[in-house]
Amino acid sequence: MILDSPKIKDTILTALAYPEVVSILDCTMVRSKSVCDVIRETGMPHTTAYRKIKWLVDEKLLVVDKVLINDEGKKYSLFHSIFRSIIVKYENNTILVDAEQNIEPLNRLTQRFFSLGQAD
Repeated sequence: MILDSPKIKDTILTALAYPEVVSILDCTMVRSKSVCDVIRETGMPHTTAYRKIKWLVDEKLLVVDKVLINDEGKKYSLFHSIFRSIIVKYENNTILVDAEQNIEPLNRLTQRFFSLGQAD
């Protein structure tokens, strides 16, 4: 789908300008990952990973797919990229951004939302 919103275009162009952000998007594109998984796979410093992931979530390029609790009772989130692919084209003073949505996390979020009112 062609993205028309100037804000989302600017956000995507900004994201693609930073190698750390691109590596986070790559890492979370196929499967949801925790911050620790991202750090382990990318080798990026902890503070950088946390800061960049927070920015991606705030800008809605990354979603919290799940919130889990480990054996010690600590809560952590799994993140998933909103887009599966992004193509940027510049032509005649116009920037075109074509993005393929990563439907899997969107479907899961929608299913969870609509199941909130159902009794288990």
